[in-house]
Amino acid sequence: MEAIRDAEIDVILWIQSWRGLLEPPMDVVTDLGSQRVFLVLIPLLFWAVDTALGARLALLLMGSASLNGVVKLAFHGARPYWYSGAVAQLTGASTFGLPSAHAQNSLVVWGYLAARSTRRWAWPAAGTLITLIAFSRMVLGVHFLSDVLAGLAVGAVLLWLMLRYEAAVLRWWQSFSVATQIGAALGISLLPAAVAAGMRLVRGDWTAPEGWTGSVPPDPVYNSLAQMLGMGCGLFGIIAGASVLAARGWYSAAGPLLSRVARCGIGIIGLVLISVLLEAAFRVVDGAADTAVESGGYLLLALWAALGAPELFLRMGLAERPRAEESDSPVGG
Repeated sequence: MEAIRDAEIDVILWIQSWRGLLEPPMDVVTDLGSQRVFLVLIPLLFWAVDTALGARLALLLMGSASLNGVVKLAFHGARPYWYSGAVAQLTGASTFGLPSAHAQNSLVVWGYLAARSTRRWAWPAAGTLITLIAFSRMVLGVHFLSDVLAGLAVGAVLLWLMLRYEAAVLRWWQSFSVATQIGAALGISLLPAAVAAGMRLVRGDWTAPEGWTGSVPPDPVYNSLAQMLGMGCGLFGIIAGASVLAARGWYSAAGPLLSRVARCGIGIIGLVLISVLLEAAFRVVDGAADTAVESGGYLLLALWAALGAPELFLRMGLAERPRAEESDSPVGG
């Protein structure tokens, strides 16, 4: 493994030798594969474009992010700038590197959108964007080529499973009561973090190998576990919120352009207000309380996106319930 990493470091250093030209555009491109961008774009899609597509993408993204955290903790992979002090740290990362979450999540999100599009250019555009996002992670010094390839491989498997089995799984899910769905959602959401915590107990404490000469952040194991807990809370919020919304008659993203724009504006204001409250909470807590606040934040943001905002739009007359024969609910009966 050391020989492979040494060879990959040479590749990263060669790529970074062009960073004066590559860094500015790659800073922009890499954001198109970041969770913070997806966590804004997907709610907008859900609220104002295609409700079922937005809900499915949210579930796919949060599930992918949770699985990515489990695999990261299983391998304890270095970031290039952790492994070698010669690699420039052009952006930061506090969790392990293998596989690349940007590559994995970009493939499942942009790939799913391409698969559901009827446009001829959808797949070429998605493929180009995914490739650029994956490449940007090497330019910025946060992933090896093997990290990126592993992320793309995991993402491809998840995308195939989603496209192949989503209809059957949704029919099975809709056969349960809302209470059962919420209970199952809690178990599904906490399972990745429980598996990761079990791995840490079995493997014991982790320290950076002596051969790593770069800047390793303090306790990436804890950081990875904290991030996974946050993703799990977000996943639970999406599933539980959408299940309750479906039980209440679901919600349609259709409507006049002005109503759609108003929904987006009100929804974003809600996301911003929750984020501001979380920032205020972060200023008065530290240690493990930070993790609790962050996880609670993901839960609140997900519940607002999947349930709070749609119900508010319905009450304000900005949206309507779909007719029974037109219901596109992906989670409830």
